[in-house]
Amino acid sequence: MATSPDPIPLSALQHWQYCPRQCGLIHLEQVFDENVHTLRGQAVHAKVDKPGVETAKGVRVERAMPLWQDDLGLVGKADVVEFLPGGVPYPVEYKHGSRNKAADIAACDDIQLAAQAMCLEHMLGKPVHEGALYYATSKRRRVVAITAALREDVDCTTKAIRKMLASAVLPPVLPAGRAASRCKACSLIDRCQPKATPAGLAQARARLFDPDV
Repeated sequence: MATSPDPIPLSALQHWQYCPRQCGLIHLEQVFDENVHTLRGQAVHAKVDKPGVETAKGVRVERAMPLWQDDLGLVGKADVVEFLPGGVPYPVEYKHGSRNKAADIAACDDIQLAAQAMCLEHMLGKPVHEGALYYATSKRRRVVAITAALREDVDCTTKAIRKMLASAVLPPVLPAGRAASRCKACSLIDRCQPKATPAGLAQARARLFDPDV
């Protein structure tokens, strides 16, 4: 009898979208370090990580709800799921910072929310067309449509992560343009040592001998 592959945490999709190498360090090599950004994230999740059900303004709200999607092999939990009229689930993911993020960084949050929506559809048999990201600094929500393109991103990213785990090969560092802002904020930069990798050294040499830099 064939065994099912090990499930992939929902958080891994956000990590991969941010940086495949970061995802590999966390989920392949099982290492993690804290910095101010991760600590702020933990503070935001302190309340919603406590399981519970309540009713607010006539809407049932479930916190820290376990999630899974058997077809993709995903597991995790939703910070908050609001149940709209008719029992339609509406996932809300909590993040630190402001909702006015750069589009490419916001996409990292979107894919995690979309994966939660797909889990809820699988579990409850109800379509989820929309969810929201709540940003603690601005205390505002950003509504995210769960589009076909976003669902495809979830599927492709899950497959890429599974391929990485099967190969046990740590992904390379990001290209110089993307790495500039992301490496600086990453808590794993000391473990990653992006400038010490062959790709990082090649980037440094290119900058050193580029007359336009």
